[in-house]
Amino acid sequence: MSKKSNTSKRYTAEFKRDAVALVHSSDKTVTEVAREIGVSPEGLRNWVNQDKTDRGQGPVGALTTAEREELARLRRKVREMVPAA
Repeated sequence: MSKKSNTSKRYTAEFKRDAVALVHSSDKTVTEVAREIGVSPEGLRNWVNQDKTDRGQGPVGALTTAEREELARLRRKVREMVPAA
């Protein structure tokens, strides 16, 4: 029985962009494309959904990639300002 790894791979923005473009340009399902390029279907589906949000077609209240990055930056800044216990 194989043990599943808990580490997640990091993919470049370019790789994600190309993967999303492949989903949009092919007649294949997200699962089929994910299998072909070696990523999880859930991850690829998240990238496709985030792309929709970034183009203004996502659900109301969803954060764009730029907003997520800014939020992460602000959280890091707050952590730096709070003294360690």
